[in-house]
Amino acid sequence: MIVTVLRHCLPIAAQAVADRADEINKLNVFPVPDGDTGTNMSLTLQTVVKEVEALPADADLQAVAKAVTHGSLMGARGNSGVITSQILRGVAEGLVDYGKDDPITTGQLFKVLRHAKHVAFRAVRKPVQGTILTVIEDLSYKAEACAKSKMTLDEALEAIVTQAYESVARTPDLLPVLKENGVVDSGAFGFAVFVEAFVNAYLGHDGTVDFKTTVASPDDAKQKAAAKVAIELNDDWEGSEYRYCTEFLFKALDADFDEAANLEYLASMGDCELLVGSNPDYKIHVHTNEPNKVLGHMLEQGQIYEVFIHNMDMEAQDRTAAIAEDQAAGKSEPKKALGFVAVAAGSGQAEILRSLGVDVVVQGGQTMNPSTADILAAIEKAHARQVIVLPDNSNIRMAAEAAASACEDSEVAVVPTRTVLQGFAAMFVVETDLPMADNVAAMTEAIAGIRDGEVTSAVRDSQAADGSPIKAGDVMGIQDDAITVVGSDVMDVCVDLLVRMQTEEEADTCTILAGEDMTDEDFEALCERIEDRLPDLELDPHRGEQSLYPVVFSLE
Repeated sequence: MIVTVLRHCLPIAAQAVADRADEINKLNVFPVPDGDTGTNMSLTLQTVVKEVEALPADADLQAVAKAVTHGSLMGARGNSGVITSQILRGVAEGLVDYGKDDPITTGQLFKVLRHAKHVAFRAVRKPVQGTILTVIEDLSYKAEACAKSKMTLDEALEAIVTQAYESVARTPDLLPVLKENGVVDSGAFGFAVFVEAFVNAYLGHDGTVDFKTTVASPDDAKQKAAAKVAIELNDDWEGSEYRYCTEFLFKALDADFDEAANLEYLASMGDCELLVGSNPDYKIHVHTNEPNKVLGHMLEQGQIYEVFIHNMDMEAQDRTAAIAEDQAAGKSEPKKALGFVAVAAGSGQAEILRSLGVDVVVQGGQTMNPSTADILAAIEKAHARQVIVLPDNSNIRMAAEAAASACEDSEVAVVPTRTVLQGFAAMFVVETDLPMADNVAAMTEAIAGIRDGEVTSAVRDSQAADGSPIKAGDVMGIQDDAITVVGSDVMDVCVDLLVRMQTEEEADTCTILAGEDMTDEDFEALCERIEDRLPDLELDPHRGEQSLYPVVFSLE
């Protein structure tokens, strides 16, 4: 069970951070405004995912935990990446005592997060509140409270997502430089994005949850955090007197390598010093004006490799220029009459939406629910007097409507699309020379006759619409949000679901999208099977590249 969760959820959570790396970068002002936090966290997580994915399919929990620990150490980049790596190390160490198929309880979740907190704080010589450390500390306390109140694991995980964003929202109150610059902490925000995506991947929903045991919801917490995210220019260099971010991997030659003494040496050469790992393998990070001396000192005691030296002064200038460019972009051109914003879960989906006239595509969908702030930012980016939003997911509709209500600079309407394929159908009927109200009415009418089907795999035991049991790993065919077909093969389930839906109500056209895990060859073979079984149904196949769902389709 634990192995399955880790192997399924880690890639999704890592991708969520990668998708928002640029946004995280622009929040970055502490310890220096070098604008690389999102990039560093993403690179760190990608290394972890690669190491885990390289394991054989039958790898046990100890092997997966070792891969997480080693991958995070080897791939750790920057201050935020190294601290993230230590949190992951703590989680992995906290899990190794469990069996491969043991379920995690709320009490065990608390123990794992508590250990992760201890490992992360131990790695930092001078822990600073208002950073990623605050989030992992708050999550540990929240997990303890959930365990004491006897919450189920699902309830505890949902509460933890809320806590992550509430922790992010209070970082400016703990770290003055954040408040001065009008931002939340970038590392804290990036870690909250990771936690949310991981939990949502496990729970199998978008993040809009029915809270029975907590006052706030994840969306409430995200909005609270978003209210403090007003990225400002930062042209000074007051964050650090040191210019070079120096990091490298180190292999000690002496079994008696003195970690404490070398950490003291790093502190004497600069700040933000980190020395993590265990003999003989370490990751070293320091901000210094003399990287050559740091490298020379460590070469006397072992071997160094994968050296990265960044000029933080130049990176800060690049960050300032990028933010200035973003701020100027919306002011240089007059607003267009009508714009469109849509949500998509894959690059192929996004490409199709843009080809149909969508101005701004927000990444989101299953396991990655965009916040009201995300959608509001997209509305503003569309730079139009009137904007139509297509949430393309029923769980995103409320956030879209909240963003529409909050927008002061444009008139905004939401067409209640439940899937991206409904979004396609809505865009097909757009006539930009007509008033927005007429287009909204036409688009809403166009989606009324769309029937949707999805194929995915169960990540935990459940049951179908008829009450029959579903085991973790089963392939599910979902018809208009109800599980109606269950099997073991994606193609079989997809064809059976289509036949079932055609039998209930015959359609003329099927638009079908291949997910990122389905090869072109398999997709072509699937389409041939559908044409053989349903020769009168016209197929319109495309690459959607959505995660989790190897096939999604619509009938009309």
